[in-house]
Amino acid sequence: MSVVPVFLYHAVSDDSPSWLAQFTVGPRTFVEQLDMIAGSGLHVIPLRRLVAAQAGGPPVPPRSAVLTFDDGYADFASTVAPLLAARGLPATLYVTTGALEPSGRGPFPSVATLTWDQVRELDRAGVEIGGHTETHPQLDTLPRASAREEVEGCKRRIEDELGHGVDSFAYPHGYSSRTVRALVREAGWTSAAAIRAASAFSSEGDDPLRFARLMVRADMGRDRFALWTSGEGAPVAPFAEGLRTRGWRAYRRARAVTGLPYRAIPA
Repeated sequence: MSVVPVFLYHAVSDDSPSWLAQFTVGPRTFVEQLDMIAGSGLHVIPLRRLVAAQAGGPPVPPRSAVLTFDDGYADFASTVAPLLAARGLPATLYVTTGALEPSGRGPFPSVATLTWDQVRELDRAGVEIGGHTETHPQLDTLPRASAREEVEGCKRRIEDELGHGVDSFAYPHGYSSRTVRALVREAGWTSAAAIRAASAFSSEGDDPLRFARLMVRADMGRDRFALWTSGEGAPVAPFAEGLRTRGWRAYRRARAVTGLPYRAIPA
């Protein structure tokens, strides 16, 4: 069973608001990490090849990796996409549709996000566009009907804008549950990105509806990133959901019920 690092990035910028700073990588660091991936012998493949292998299709090539980007920040178009294109690297961009609306009242405060025109241009350039809900909620704390609308409404909006179907979904904050995963499957998404054990490797045996990713953060050191590129330094999915994960979900649900939800992003 091949170990596959699926790298998760958010913003790539030298100027992020405080709430996003810990999830932001500077452009120079990002270039260094792309060079480390190449230098390690990893081959970046489209996400669909990993998902096909997880569904019983052809195995991925040895030493494969996948690049994913969450939320839909403006720096993807200005900084990330040119760097990927120059290296011929495929990537999946998961967009939060409510953040792309012109009202300026999206879920991500004080940070520039992509426009639909930019998303369409990225799509035409070969970037896979995936969904990341409408408003970036913690899906596993929502009533079923609300979670369904976030999952289905996001898909409808992207497909309307792009003029073709989309298959790839990512859970905001990595949070899901059995019910949420069923809603994702029913909506027609064929894969869904999660975050297992904070960070973990995916594999050909991983669950395509909650495949694991390695979250690249601002405090990521070269040594740890090098370990990841060598297939070490993190657990390998699939593995059972731990007591800590279930307890954290129960805590967040209890807060949501009492009207004092845990806020992963400041209002």
